[in-house]
Amino acid sequence: MDKKIIHTSKAPEAIGPYSQAVASNGMLYVSGQVPFVPATMELVTTGIKDETHRVMQNIEAILTEAGIGFEQVVKCSIFVADMNDFAAINEVYGSYFGNQPPARETVEVSTLPKHVNVEISCIATLNK
Repeated sequence: MDKKIIHTSKAPEAIGPYSQAVASNGMLYVSGQVPFVPATMELVTTGIKDETHRVMQNIEAILTEAGIGFEQVVKCSIFVADMNDFAAINEVYGSYFGNQPPARETVEVSTLPKHVNVEISCIATLNK
């Protein structure tokens, strides 16, 4: 099995026993990202759109470290604290993908780490 840990200082440090991402067998598995600012590890709390942008920027930093971009993302999972935020999250999320967005699901959950409002994970192919 080929397994490589992907880490960048341009994305938040893991706050538990997990890696930012793992590359294995031609795929990249990106751990759920929440709206931490990497340099300070403080949470963005200025509204759901700002929070979603920060999450997507964190994902982008990890994808970049792996040598790929959003075009290679094949699946996302979005977890939200309040489904009423869906339209705003969707607007920001969609702006990061072209005309061929990945498969995904969006699930409302009772609580997210650090009581954030949105968490997004993804799977990408390492083939360009």
